[in-house]
Amino acid sequence: MTILIIEDNPINTKLVRDLLQAGGYTTLEAQDASTGLEIARREKPDLILMDIQLPGMDGLEATRILKADPATAGIPVLAVTAYAMKGDAEKALDAGCDGYVTKPIEIHHFIKKVRSLLTF
Repeated sequence: MTILIIEDNPINTKLVRDLLQAGGYTTLEAQDASTGLEIARREKPDLILMDIQLPGMDGLEATRILKADPATAGIPVLAVTAYAMKGDAEKALDAGCDGYVTKPIEIHHFIKKVRSLLTF
């Protein structure tokens, strides 16, 4: 299964990539939402990990675009964010995200959430 990581922090990208690849997943990467949208449309990954705070277009707007496009609407999106303020999970879900995890990533919870979104 292929997972697209849309994350602008190289350290976070490496951590998530290493975790996923150790679990047998193939990964694709984008450092901004626009590039992530292009890759999602072209590659049709099985899951998208979406950082919320991205340069330019934020992850919530990118998720809205993905969910409005019939070609990508069925791809689950997991919001991954350092912002864990009250109401942020609801904002992510309202934008169309299928799940929400906070940074720093708790490895067991993160992998469990990824697996649950890939079981459809």
